[in-house]
Amino acid sequence: MSDIGDWFKSIPFITRYWFAGSIAVPLVGKLGLINPNYLILWPENFFQKFQIWRPVTSTLYFPVGPGTGFLFLVNLYFLYQYSSRLETGAFDGRPADYLFMLFFNWLCIVITGLMMDMQLLMIPLIMSVLYVWAQLNRETMVSFWFGTRFKACYLPWVILGFNYIIGGSVVNELIGNLVGHLYFFLMFKYPMDLGGRSFLTTPEFFYRLLPSRRGGMSGFGVPPTRRAVPQEQAGGPGGAGRGGGRHNWGAGFRLGDD
Repeated sequence: MSDIGDWFKSIPFITRYWFAGSIAVPLVGKLGLINPNYLILWPENFFQKFQIWRPVTSTLYFPVGPGTGFLFLVNLYFLYQYSSRLETGAFDGRPADYLFMLFFNWLCIVITGLMMDMQLLMIPLIMSVLYVWAQLNRETMVSFWFGTRFKACYLPWVILGFNYIIGGSVVNELIGNLVGHLYFFLMFKYPMDLGGRSFLTTPEFFYRLLPSRRGGMSGFGVPPTRRAVPQEQAGGPGGAGRGGGRHNWGAGFRLGDD
C-alpha cells in the first residue's frame, strides 16, 4: 500500500486531484451511494431546478460496466499520462496557468454539452488536454495500437479514427479536439506564432490561488516562441502579460451507450 501511496503522491498536484475525482465519482455512482442520474448533465435540471453541481460531476462521472470498463480505463490512462506531462512540461512551475487551461476547456465543453444535450463530459475534457499536449510536442514520436508509431500531432485524430473504425461514437473525441484546438490557437498559435493579440489571459485570482514557482519536475512540451507584435516593439501596450482572459465558448457519451 505504501508503494501505491508514494506513486499517488508523485502525481502532479492538479492532475492528482483530477485523477482521484475521476475514480471516486464513478465509484460512488457504481456503489449506489448517489443515484447516477444526479451526476450526469441534464440541461433542464441545471437551468430549471438549479442543480448547479451537474457540470462538475458530469465531467468526473463515467458509467462503469461490462461494456464500458475498458473505455473508462483507457481514458484514465490518457488523463494520467498527458495531464501529468503537460503539468510538468509546458506548464511546469505555472499551476495557475494550467488550472486556467482546464477551466477554459471545461467551460467550453459544458456550454457545448448544454447545447447538444450531452450527459457525460469526461472524455471531451481529457481529449482537449491530450490535444494541447500533442500540439506542443508535434515532432515527438508516439506509439499506438499494434506497435504503430507516428508524430504526436496526429495522435488525437488517430484516436478519433480508431473509435470510428471499431464502431464507437466519435463525438466526444471531436468536441475535445476542437476545444483543445481553440485553446491552443488563442493561447499559443495566434499571439505567439502569428504575432496577433492575446485573447486569453489567466485571471489574477488563479495566481493568488496557485502562485507560480521556480524549478520543479521536467516534462514534455515547450510553448512556441512568442513573436513580438509591432506595438510591443514600439514600447506600446499589448504585452504578453501572464499568458493568455477572454473566454471563447466552445456530444458526447450518453448514459447507456456501450
